[in-house]
Amino acid sequence: MIYKLTIALLLVLVGALCNGAETDTIPLELTDGLSGKPVADAVVILEGVPSESPLEAEIVQKNRNFHPHTLIIPKHSRVDFPNQDNTQHHVYSFSPAKVFNIELYAGRPTEPVVFDKAGVVEIGCNIHDHMQAFILVTDSAPSGRTDEQGRLTLEIPPSADDGSGKIELQVWHPRLTDNTQMVRFTVDQPYPESLELSVELSPEPASDDRLDGLQERFREL
Repeated sequence: MIYKLTIALLLVLVGALCNGAETDTIPLELTDGLSGKPVADAVVILEGVPSESPLEAEIVQKNRNFHPHTLIIPKHSRVDFPNQDNTQHHVYSFSPAKVFNIELYAGRPTEPVVFDKAGVVEIGCNIHDHMQAFILVTDSAPSGRTDEQGRLTLEIPPSADDGSGKIELQVWHPRLTDNTQMVRFTVDQPYPESLELSVELSPEPASDDRLDGLQERFREL
């Protein structure tokens, strides 16, 4: 009888713990504070959510552009930079999260670059000034990207609550007025029914595919 009661009590306790560990969801809407327009394709990261294991990734150089333009990776991941153009490239970054320099090359570099610090890494080409890409190195799993209406359903698992009564969000977009770092927001408990956040974006850049003299000289290398 005592054995059966113990089992029943354990089941009740497990059920209570499971119910208390439910994931909360909050609709989020992100707008541009300058224009009032929705911000699409913004990356939203909820701190405290365990990230995935480090991975192997690539940023390919093709048609004198980086592909993808934005790469999101867990900390300690390795990224290769294969060059598929018939033009040599010189890939570099001076960002605090990762400083590296792959001098003028064609094909595939000898070794991938290891990104061991969380933050925003801005990447450029020393030969083609218009080439730009970003790597977001995270120690929390991304919640996702906003849709065309600037909306995202934010899922808040129990692991995001550190007992402080608040959660921390990071938001990033390539056209932030300062896109070298993420914008941070604090959300206090009890959680609101919805979140309306705003960031400031720079104007859309003008498209210009012209090559300067130096780029022309390297085009057929």
